[in-house]
Amino acid sequence: MLDTVNRLRATGAHLELDIPMIAVLGSQSAGKSSLIEAISGITLPRASGTCTRCPTECQLSRSLEPWRCAVSLRIVTENGSTLPQPRRVEFGDPIYSKTLVTERIRRAQCAILNPDTPDTFFLEAPPDVLEERHLSFSSNSVCLEISGKDVEDLTFIDLPGLIVGGEPRDARLVQDLAEEYVSKESCIILLTIACETDFENQSAHRLAAQFDPRGARTIGVLTKPDRIPTGEEAIWISKIQSGDQDGGIEYYSVKNPDSQDIRSGITYERAREKETDFFSTKAPWSTLEWLYKRRLGTDKLTRRLGQVLSNLISKRLPELQGELDRLLEQLNDDISRLPNPPTSEPAVEIMKLIGTFVRSIEHIVAGAPDDNGLIQALRGPREKFKKEIRQTAPDFRPLERPKDISSAPALPEPSFLSNEEAESEWQLTDTNRAIFVDDVMKRVNSAVTRELPNNFPYIVKRQYIGTIVKLWDRPSRQLFDFARKELIKHVKLATEEHFSQYAHGHLKQRVMGILKDHIEKCADAATKHIDSLLEEEREPFTMNEHYFMEYRSKFLAHYKEARLKTKSQFIRNLENRDDGDMMQAMNDAMSSLTRMGLEAANASLLANLLPSDPMEPAIGIMADVRAYFQVAYKRFVDNVPMGIDRTLVRGVTLGLEGALFGGLAISGPGGFERCRMLLSEPEDIVERRSELAKRRQRLLSAKEELIEVFV
Repeated sequence: MLDTVNRLRATGAHLELDIPMIAVLGSQSAGKSSLIEAISGITLPRASGTCTRCPTECQLSRSLEPWRCAVSLRIVTENGSTLPQPRRVEFGDPIYSKTLVTERIRRAQCAILNPDTPDTFFLEAPPDVLEERHLSFSSNSVCLEISGKDVEDLTFIDLPGLIVGGEPRDARLVQDLAEEYVSKESCIILLTIACETDFENQSAHRLAAQFDPRGARTIGVLTKPDRIPTGEEAIWISKIQSGDQDGGIEYYSVKNPDSQDIRSGITYERAREKETDFFSTKAPWSTLEWLYKRRLGTDKLTRRLGQVLSNLISKRLPELQGELDRLLEQLNDDISRLPNPPTSEPAVEIMKLIGTFVRSIEHIVAGAPDDNGLIQALRGPREKFKKEIRQTAPDFRPLERPKDISSAPALPEPSFLSNEEAESEWQLTDTNRAIFVDDVMKRVNSAVTRELPNNFPYIVKRQYIGTIVKLWDRPSRQLFDFARKELIKHVKLATEEHFSQYAHGHLKQRVMGILKDHIEKCADAATKHIDSLLEEEREPFTMNEHYFMEYRSKFLAHYKEARLKTKSQFIRNLENRDDGDMMQAMNDAMSSLTRMGLEAANASLLANLLPSDPMEPAIGIMADVRAYFQVAYKRFVDNVPMGIDRTLVRGVTLGLEGALFGGLAISGPGGFERCRMLLSEPEDIVERRSELAKRRQRLLSAKEELIEVFV
């Protein structure tokens, strides 16, 4: 399990996952280095300026092979930025003698603190150079892979000691580095406390309590028990005796060589013997109950650390599988949202892009089944256009103009229109647009030139029709403007969808420029078509004579009937069915006409006895113009939308592909390079893709390591 965790860390998975580890935390001069030496069996550098200034990762593993130590550098930050994939750099050949490890560690740390100098330089650099350093501290680490027959299976990380006083910037760097490790839930905090200093004055325990307030993942180590001031032994003994009741923290104590022993070159074995002698003979340690003596000595601490780490790894490994799967799923989703990387065949790629884009535009203008589709958006304005054209129908009134025009009664709605038009929705109420019969007659008389009697100028009808057609200009332009804006909006959305990732190389901008010119050409064609339709309607013409004559007769009867009802007392008497005398008189008249030889006589024939109406010519013109309006407006409300659709909406697809190819100039000399530049992408996208790819590879490597464990 420990090998699995080490391999996971080697893949860089600890940057993504909370991997079990032990971090040695303590203030400067708390005895951390001596503790590390006691656990690992190696000697750390102690020369001036070479205290722990970067994390040191010790991977210990028992082996039947001879003792061996491989030193490497793990680079996680470079130029102040975190690398997406940690870089592991071998630092020299493996070492087979413990006496050589100290100097190698010293040189490795110097290489990390001087990142601008090649690391290989420090393998053979003169001793005086090793005192120089570009950085005070670093988050990059020295990795020691130690194996041998007498080595315990354990992995831990020695962190730089927390600084009390000194340079504030360095203190903050060390604090941040320590927090980065101990804040993780799967980090076992090996809290190093020196017994020679007051407990409350050592900041390491406060940092541990901040991230592990219950002490559930903290193991305390009391160092330098031989330096406890006289009379204060009970304070420290109580830490050992409190077990896991003192905030949940288990406390152990170790006795490592003092400075005199180190200078005299004490061996690892002799140091362990002296530690055993101290705890077995020195009161009050020697008088502790057996239960608490199990927490005295490096071997007891190492064994306990191995148990805790083993239990944590056993718990975390199955959880890591699920976390890896979730991270990979999220990562794959992030990668899928990135644009595709540039192709090695940019011209082919652009041809594909343009082809797909043109098909998309064709789909849009053909009418997609979508509430937000282009054709759906045009439906409402087309209905509005139809209604506005219908509302330009001339409001002819077969009565003389009254003095108070506001009191003029509206003409009854023609019953013959109810089956084909929603007349009631468009009923005209603006009396200012009313055209009275005497107005028409006045215009007729003013237009007469050399016509024979009872012949009236055609120009009058033409003028009325021309006035109506002028009113059609504004609704037609409004429908065109809306269609043009809506088309541009949908084309922009499609362009954004297909080319948004190519804004850096200006492909999207170039496509939009070409589309703008192409749409303007289509818009010019649509405008000319509308102009042509309006011009044609100014000259009255129809081949639909039957339709025209049918409506003329209906409107003529409608106008005459309305005029007679308002102008003739005789007609009103004929219609007065409630008056018995009038009914008798009408019946007598009909009987007399029948006796005189007029067969099938009825009441309506009596109206023919009235004298001729002097406004008859005007009534005829009214009927002609109103009937022609029915013919003209119905074809116009079809022709204009159809023309806009043909020349502008559907027309935008005609020649679009050729316009794009020609405008982008992707063929001919320099075409390949132009295509490559058009498809280029910004550096941040390139970096993001590279970062995600490296993270994905890192997680896949970690997943393979876990699969090996559970298979």
